[in-house]
Amino acid sequence: MSAADKMIAQCRKPSGLFGRLTLWEMNRHHSKLTDWGLSHVKIKKTDTILDVGCGGGRTINKLAAMASDGKVHGIDYSEESVTAAHRANTRWIDIGRVRIREGTVSQLDFADNTFDLVTAIETHLFWPDLPSDLREIYRVLRPLGTLLIVAEIYKGGRHLEGVRKQIFEKHLAANMNLLTADEHSDLFTTAGFVDVQIFEELKKGWICALGTKPYSGSVQIKPSA
Repeated sequence: MSAADKMIAQCRKPSGLFGRLTLWEMNRHHSKLTDWGLSHVKIKKTDTILDVGCGGGRTINKLAAMASDGKVHGIDYSEESVTAAHRANTRWIDIGRVRIREGTVSQLDFADNTFDLVTAIETHLFWPDLPSDLREIYRVLRPLGTLLIVAEIYKGGRHLEGVRKQIFEKHLAANMNLLTADEHSDLFTTAGFVDVQIFEELKKGWICALGTKPYSGSVQIKPSA
């Protein structure tokens, strides 16, 4: 296995000492990316939120501070990530505002219509079945709830140019969901989301995709705070 393959394996599912170092670097490196992505959604104080692929837990910390009277759940299928996320959010967990557990996006252990917002920061790249996984997220979102996906690696972005492009195409493309901006939009629309929007920060190579679960009239909407 090449060094590039080993690196991406740790990004996919951190483990051991190298995994802990990877999670620390993720928390540091993705902080500004996360802030940029979250700036595109309105978070109410009472929102119930799910962070899919919570990694080292910094995004959960940000979300808990924003939804100050709500609850934030985090899942990750890496035991190392769950441990790190717990450690980063001890104060929120202790007061019952945050819950973090092992889990997979492909089979979310939550009831239908549970969340106002689902976030995924630099993680959908590794999901096993994107169309099916988005439908699973759609299931647990409340009507008028939002899915937000944020990443810094995508087709057409600056991180897949020049030498980086050669490295990714040679070692990683077969194991990652690398989509164009239009493909992100199509993915959301096919899963049933409406009001789909794509934002790109071209100089930084960031992309943000968001969509809303439509209101069918059959499910009661939680009153706004």
